[in-house]
Amino acid sequence: MTKIRLSVLDQSPVRSGFSAKIGIEETIELAKLTDKLGYHRYWVAEHHNSTGLTGSAPEILLARLGAETQNIRLGSGGVMLSHYSPYKIAEIFNLLETMYPGRIDLGIGRAPGSDQITAHALAYGNQPRGPREYPSQVQDLISFLGDDLPEGHPLKQVHATPLPENAPEMWMLGSSDQSAQMAALLGSPFSFAHFITDEQGPQIMQMYREQFEPSNISLSPEGNIGVFVICADTDEEAVRMASSRDLWRTRLDTGKIGPVPSIEEALAYPYTQEEQARRNYHQRRNIVGSPATVQKKLKAVLDQYGVGEAVVVTITHSFEARCKSYELLADAFELSP
Repeated sequence: MTKIRLSVLDQSPVRSGFSAKIGIEETIELAKLTDKLGYHRYWVAEHHNSTGLTGSAPEILLARLGAETQNIRLGSGGVMLSHYSPYKIAEIFNLLETMYPGRIDLGIGRAPGSDQITAHALAYGNQPRGPREYPSQVQDLISFLGDDLPEGHPLKQVHATPLPENAPEMWMLGSSDQSAQMAALLGSPFSFAHFITDEQGPQIMQMYREQFEPSNISLSPEGNIGVFVICADTDEEAVRMASSRDLWRTRLDTGKIGPVPSIEEALAYPYTQEEQARRNYHQRRNIVGSPATVQKKLKAVLDQYGVGEAVVVTITHSFEARCKSYELLADAFELSP
């Protein structure tokens, strides 16, 4: 069996009682730790108008993380391309690849990472781009990264400088068959957000493999999945720690976007019947438990998707517990730097 790769998706959460500055400092410390533990990638997310998540500009975080780490790949999980110029994104990630050769991933997504009012603010002076424009944005981005815009393109003479020796590794991120089909058609690696939804996930990944067309990006299909994991010494302790994220995620569904609550607040929270139903829905795809429990469940999910890499999302109110979760997971899967 091929050795399983573990990677990190850091949404840069803000913990109740702590500042956004602390959240950013914890992202830096976690990147340094997981680099030493032998994790394969470290992806940072993009969210806007949120008091609970600090990662509004992944490209800035990546520039700092590159200087703080040695071996781990660094990337966006992902850039919400619909807000931006493909040319500017190509410039940014070509610059990052020039600074940290062979270590940069450009993950792109269709979701706005915000509400519609915030999307309008991001597109200030322009109209927000709709889903019909997204495929052409992706195609232009690929062409800028490869410095090979087709003849007749109005921007043919424009180059996304600096031009690194090799282009950043581009990944298509998504939680739907539409994202998978686009990744397959364009010949891009595909990351399925299992932590957002598991609806038809394995079937979508299989469809991606079957429809994949080789390209300059990748000659064969490559997939991974984003998974929410909490690992602790015992199953009971892991479930207790997960209560904070359970409440935070439930509130997120109802528009209450705020810091990650403490365990004490979460355990005392009086869930309504509807909120409990939402909580149960999200819990079913979370992997929570001791190292042995997590190892067994994570392997089973990877087998279902037919992939060998999990991009792990871990959110706890205690930063120490969060770090320990990644340490226990690294030990369970025998990672090495």
